[in-house]
Amino acid sequence: MSDKHRTFHSKLNRRRVLQGLGGVGIAGLAGCAGGSDSETEGQSGTGTGGGSATEDESTDGGSSGSGGSLRMALVKSPIEFDPIVLNDVPSSQVVDRVVEGLYTYDEGTGVVPLLADGEPTVENGGQRYTVTIQDGATFSNGDPVTASDVKYSFEAPVDEQTPNASEVNMVDSITAVDEKTVQFDLQYPFAAFMNTLTWYVVPQSVREEDTDAFNTGDALVGSGPFVFEEWQEGNFVRLSANGEYWGDPQPNLSEIEFVPVEEATTRVTTLRNGENDVIEEIPPQQYTTVRNSISDASISEVPGIGYFYAAFNCNEGPTTDPLVREGIDYAFDMDQAVSNYVEPTGVRQYSPLPSAVAEDWGFPVDQWSQIPRSKDVDQTKALFDEAGVPDDYSFRIIVPPDDKRQQIGITISNGLQEAGWDASVQRLDWGAFLEQYLTGNEDDYNVYTLGWSGTPDPDAFTYYMFGATEDTLGVTDGTFYHDSSEQAATATEKFVEARRTNDQATRKQLYTEGITTVLEDRAHLPAYNLKNSFGVKDYVSDWHAHPVSSFTLATDYNNVSVNQQ
Repeated sequence: MSDKHRTFHSKLNRRRVLQGLGGVGIAGLAGCAGGSDSETEGQSGTGTGGGSATEDESTDGGSSGSGGSLRMALVKSPIEFDPIVLNDVPSSQVVDRVVEGLYTYDEGTGVVPLLADGEPTVENGGQRYTVTIQDGATFSNGDPVTASDVKYSFEAPVDEQTPNASEVNMVDSITAVDEKTVQFDLQYPFAAFMNTLTWYVVPQSVREEDTDAFNTGDALVGSGPFVFEEWQEGNFVRLSANGEYWGDPQPNLSEIEFVPVEEATTRVTTLRNGENDVIEEIPPQQYTTVRNSISDASISEVPGIGYFYAAFNCNEGPTTDPLVREGIDYAFDMDQAVSNYVEPTGVRQYSPLPSAVAEDWGFPVDQWSQIPRSKDVDQTKALFDEAGVPDDYSFRIIVPPDDKRQQIGITISNGLQEAGWDASVQRLDWGAFLEQYLTGNEDDYNVYTLGWSGTPDPDAFTYYMFGATEDTLGVTDGTFYHDSSEQAATATEKFVEARRTNDQATRKQLYTEGITTVLEDRAHLPAYNLKNSFGVKDYVSDWHAHPVSSFTLATDYNNVSVNQQ
């Protein structure tokens, strides 16, 4: 579906992030199918557009309620709130309600205007985008949203060398043409730039006055329908309705409280006893319970734009050898692991690309699905012996605090032990994991499990994990695969080349070739993609699970309210 067929009406902002959650990820949060599709000058389409349908047992078809307060259990606790620097899903799930972008996603994966007053003007063969800001758009402190704020918001991640620099560093220069008009000149005709235009817009003067307070939420200001009230780390984050919200509709909810409940069974218990009105990510073992045994709640779910995987340290240690990586592939059966520990909350995935993106582009998923090995520990032993892995070597597998990814790690460890090698699994706190998986040090890890979500474009699932540029190596790419061989360098450079052209046929060929090599070399072992799933009490009206943004609260297609007596 082309842009002209889309309905311009969303209030949700989303981007690439690390999948910190078991279900909705921000350690790897980027792109939805169709988001960069455009019929404007010099830009070829890249996605599906139009969005994917939500399987929803709980919502009432869009009726709005009378307001109320919502208490929602997240899988993990947010850790920071400045969108210029944050890079995890739980934090963005909060900030997305407070801070808006020029564009956002409709109820599916189409990109639509938000702060912008319409589609951008695209010139210079797709290297210049000009956007006009809507009249009346204001931040919650009453200040107008200006072109200077937009320029600052897109330049700050690069100027400050934050982990988000690669989100916007395809921009060569930004010009505030006047107070309401901003012009982006790109270094190259980046086909997925419409997705980039969903990037957050913050007030420069407020953020620069006290960046620390902006990041803790104390001084956080955005233009969204909710404002930040209070945060107690590890306990709760509270937002309230923005009574002066510039847009439409005004939020029904008067207040939202996000609480972290990491233990999955406990999360379900809090839904059953009414402690929480909505819980994020239904654990596989509790799916039937929530669906059939909690009489006053149901499940809202939609396939996410994400990717979960096991990855290898190709920088140091035995896993720099592709023979060893193939041997580890033989040590267990990923199909069985996903069946045992993920389904029905997710589906098996055979490449870095979510099915919506792969199907839209016509990538050879059937071919890629033949690459993984079935379990055969004799082959593991043979390949390890051929590679010269010492008999007393102990493999170190690190996982984030998520049961599903931990189970994948344990499954790998068990297979290695069955083959005769020692292996350990260490479950790290989220912050510690984010620091450790990027070191490339053998002492820190041989294998890690992680997730990634992003915009609906192949770029979002290739460049950041294999792009082999200064802004990805050791920043979002913990494999260092690019430097492991000439073949690896050639493959990963294709991903960089693919983002520098607007020709979709050329991009498809580059992605196909690069991904095939990555999979055959086993830099990653693709595992699964999750549904964005929520347990929702019946008295919560108009809940909407979203494929990119995980959920929405106040848009012109849904406006959540709590009608509890």
